[in-house]
Amino acid sequence: MRKPAESSVPLSELIAERWSPRALDETREVSWEQLRALLEAARWAPSFGNTQPARFLVGRRGDATFRQILGTLTERNQAWAHRAGALLVAIMVVRNEKGEIPYAEYGLGLASQNLVLQAVAEGLVAHQMAGFDPDAVRSRFAVPDGAVPRVAIAVGHLGDPSVLGVAKLVERERAARSRLSLGDFAYTGEWGAPAF
Repeated sequence: MRKPAESSVPLSELIAERWSPRALDETREVSWEQLRALLEAARWAPSFGNTQPARFLVGRRGDATFRQILGTLTERNQAWAHRAGALLVAIMVVRNEKGEIPYAEYGLGLASQNLVLQAVAEGLVAHQMAGFDPDAVRSRFAVPDGAVPRVAIAVGHLGDPSVLGVAKLVERERAARSRLSLGDFAYTGEWGAPAF
């Protein structure tokens, strides 16, 4: 099932095809080679002063890390994310030996976006989640002070929406994607004056 972005101008295929499905195919695996490509893409994201604040915990379905990450997700996210081929937690390092890292959250966001776009290039899908327990991640994985678990990411192969079971969830999965209009998003001259 494709849900390409409907944009006013053509976009890169990676951007146009990226979306955040919950229906994942639990019969297909995400290989270590694919995960390596995702993490290399994340590693090469820009960051303030090349501080590189992004770190990732990585688990493949069936291994202990996957189970531990899954256990930190909210019940709502566990209900579908258990089908993912891999689960990751994106962590931002906010302090290093030089002190506070400026714009660490921005750097982690850039790294996570690179990871998600590389997933599209690999024929995979990714869904980023705020619904997890950062304190549980910190405890289970001995995350040090100065590092903050920020987002969980499910990676896998797109599945049939019917695996979600609940009609409301299936309908949401099949619904068209939407965004603010460009006029409500980009301004010129003053706030609210559409640039396009």
